[in-house]
Amino acid sequence: MNEGKITVYCGKGETAAALGYAMQSAGRGRSAIVIQFLKGRNEEEMAFLKRLEPEVKVFRVAKSEKDFSELSAQMQQGEGMNIRNWLNFAKKVLVTEECSLLVLDGFLGLLDNGMASEEDLEALMRAKSEDTELMLTGRSMSAALRKYAGTAYEILEHSLDGRPGE
Repeated sequence: MNEGKITVYCGKGETAAALGYAMQSAGRGRSAIVIQFLKGRNEEEMAFLKRLEPEVKVFRVAKSEKDFSELSAQMQQGEGMNIRNWLNFAKKVLVTEECSLLVLDGFLGLLDNGMASEEDLEALMRAKSEDTELMLTGRSMSAALRKYAGTAYEILEHSLDGRPGE
């Protein structure tokens, strides 16, 4: 397995950090694809992110404008099938080496919620070439992911008076 270039951002603000990294990569002449899971559809944000193309392509895969946790069970099931399709797309991107950097934003949440399995994670690792960097983000890193991560960043929020943030 190609464990070399797998980076994990977890905590609060991981999406902003990953998008910043993707823009930095684009500034160095590399191409980046960002697939955002469990984020809902915010058209204003997406309109802005579309301006980063063609160097950074961002796909927000939710069909609903609501956050996944706010959806009914039936809508969550439909979103689950949609997520499976996008995980297959991510594997295809890795196999075809379509970009230098693939960011799966919110993937850790998929693992936490059982919407992606350790087998899905292993399939992504097998699909990745040595030349493609893979970044996974979410609130917390599972034990299953630790064996694949080359570098992991935990982003913590602190208040100005030194107490941990909420």
